[in-house]
Amino acid sequence: MFWLLPDTWTPHDEAELVAGWRLWLELSDRAWPTASWDGTPSGAVGPLRELLDACDEIESTCRETAEPSAEFTDLVQPLVLCASAVICLWWDDHAPLDSARAKALHEDLRRFSALAERVLTLLSAHGGWTELDVARRHPA
Repeated sequence: MFWLLPDTWTPHDEAELVAGWRLWLELSDRAWPTASWDGTPSGAVGPLRELLDACDEIESTCRETAEPSAEFTDLVQPLVLCASAVICLWWDDHAPLDSARAKALHEDLRRFSALAERVLTLLSAHGGWTELDVARRHPA
């Protein structure tokens, strides 16, 4: 599924800029399982569950100052929906992966990761940290 995202994002205040920065940091770490992954599908979607908690906290903190812009909300909502769909499919699967399930899990994670990359690019381009995003994608 192709998720619609806004074409641009202009932080309307300092709180939203900080929220965008936090979202960028969270997404940079949670699109794929870490090296400590236990090899199960439920373990693979653990970082996505943590990302949903982080998105909720980011939005709540931003709302303490002012209502986030529609652009920012339109960045977060597709992430939440896409991550939730992947979590729903795999959260209770604790069995080691066979080749067919590994392929399906990888495809689900790839779809989320593709969306996350689009959001990361948009946030960095309009948040003012493009050089950091380039460094994240191509570490020395």
